[in-house]
Amino acid sequence: MLRLLWAASVRIRYFLRRYMPTNILLDLIRTRRGLKWGIPAMLLAAPYLLAASICTSIIEDGGPGWLNLLVLLFIWNALKFLVMGPVSLALLLRIRVQEGAERRRVRRQNYAMKSARYQPIGA
Repeated sequence: MLRLLWAASVRIRYFLRRYMPTNILLDLIRTRRGLKWGIPAMLLAAPYLLAASICTSIIEDGGPGWLNLLVLLFIWNALKFLVMGPVSLALLLRIRVQEGAERRRVRRQNYAMKSARYQPIGA
């Protein structure tokens, strides 16, 4: 039974990561080229929070109870985008530091190769 639950959760996770628009967008932001879009993507949290607020007010006015699920979904997506902003900044900073270190290493290596290449033979 535990194995069946585990397999089902793996398949559900795969489906959600592959086909849900917010997860696709967050995966694109996590790439090297997409890290710069983390802070602007935080702005996408506002429409989700607005939609959650609208659904909450509909529920309070006697709307259907299944809207509670939408409220949870909207809040969850808003939190994902809010968290992705600072996370993408930290990842971008880390990658920029690594790239700078790599550029310095290559520059030193090229300088050492040039100085070794042009040494006079008799010297």
